[in-house]
Amino acid sequence: MPYPRQLPATGTCRCGRVRLRVTKPAMLTMACHCHGCQKMTGSAFSLSLAMPADGVEVLEGELVRGGLQGEHTHLYCAFCKSWVMTRLAGIEWLVNLRPSVLDPHADFVPFIETCTDARLSWASTPAKHSFAGFPAMEEYQPLVEAFAAET
Repeated sequence: MPYPRQLPATGTCRCGRVRLRVTKPAMLTMACHCHGCQKMTGSAFSLSLAMPADGVEVLEGELVRGGLQGEHTHLYCAFCKSWVMTRLAGIEWLVNLRPSVLDPHADFVPFIETCTDARLSWASTPAKHSFAGFPAMEEYQPLVEAFAAET
């Protein structure tokens, strides 16, 4: 797995109005097959990097809340509406960053995949760990440690 990359890393939303910098390595790379992610991406799954929130800095541009207006906060570019990141309710020290906003981003391979019970029959990933739903909270620390050991 070619990640981690040289830090700091930079990136933009699709239109380039939101610019950001990443200064800490990802804790986990993930693909989520849930129906919500399918609808929000218009694809078979979403990709995300579990990142320490203090390692992701918006340098320029405005992020606005979008997506499902539930307990989690999905943040988008105010202009092009590209999905940039998600802040999870109750876990303020973490963000799920969309790796496609980083330049380059082709080297981010999902280490885990979640909600495989909703996976489209033709969609597959090379993830090493698969979960029908989401892992239990106590399962995340061993996954983070395994990801760190491999990268």
